[in-house]
Amino acid sequence: MIVDCAVYRHGHRTEGPEDLSDALDEARAAGGFVWIGLHEPSEREFDLVTREFGLHPLAVEDALKAHQRPKLEVYDDSLFTVLKPVVYEPESDTVSAGEVMVFVGDGFVVTVRHGAGAPLAAVRRRLEEDPEMLGKGPTSVLYAISDAVVDHYLEVATELQTDLEELEAEVFEPVSGGSRHTASRIYAFKRQVLEFRRATGPLAVPLSRLAGTGPLGGGGGGVRFVDDKARPFFRDVSDHLTRVNDSVESLDRLVSDILSAHLAQTSVRQNDDMRKISAWAAMAAVPTMIAGVYGMNFDHMPELHWLWSYPVVIVVMAVLEVLLYRQFKRRGWM
Repeated sequence: MIVDCAVYRHGHRTEGPEDLSDALDEARAAGGFVWIGLHEPSEREFDLVTREFGLHPLAVEDALKAHQRPKLEVYDDSLFTVLKPVVYEPESDTVSAGEVMVFVGDGFVVTVRHGAGAPLAAVRRRLEEDPEMLGKGPTSVLYAISDAVVDHYLEVATELQTDLEELEAEVFEPVSGGSRHTASRIYAFKRQVLEFRRATGPLAVPLSRLAGTGPLGGGGGGVRFVDDKARPFFRDVSDHLTRVNDSVESLDRLVSDILSAHLAQTSVRQNDDMRKISAWAAMAAVPTMIAGVYGMNFDHMPELHWLWSYPVVIVVMAVLEVLLYRQFKRRGWM
């Protein structure tokens, strides 16, 4: 469905014709652009936009099906960009990713949103309050959306860092050293980091191209449909994304180290338990052996009919148990 449609002239929103073709012609004639926002459109709903703006069929297919990696594609009549905004759910400590597709062409911008977390309404409102930025044309919309998405990445990275510190404190707690559910929590957290990385990692190359520092972007060659004067702005967004990716790498390494530490602690505790069990078993073996010897039904056994046999055997058992206990205690087995 079409969420919003507006014509912008010299940085200000104006009411244009309802017909998309007339609106595009009017915007081009006035040096402005048309911005159409859609949310999870059907093929039929998107067909009109495709025909009026001449969008490439491959890009249209990606925009309709979604589930794309962040990327940048340049076609004859438009530029197609995919971004994956991320939402952090504090109640469940989970990360979920949506998708925003941006078509930029001569005098138009088409944004397609899938899922939650796309800050398009806020971006449009912020741009409309800044006519100077909005007056720079469709490039300003692409920059503002990219900047909003990447800035939110920084917030999500901070939330994940807080969760990681809580996991770390749980694992290295002096008393318990983590519960039996700690390993599952660590694995779940690692999956959230992986989901986050899928959104941030592939976006580095498209932003580098837009900034003029990546493949097909360096050496003085710009990206078509993107104003060369916008390169410093995209470089700033790219720098922020680099910080995010560094944070994601750090989170991934730390959670792997925490998992290894937890498994090592579990192994140590199991070894301690086995030593304690072995110590008690050794202590139980001594009286069992003596009782087993004297429990055999033979008529001719030494000291069998001696008056002090029973108390002597009990004393011997007790002395041996005390000696074993002190020995095991000294070695830290008990």
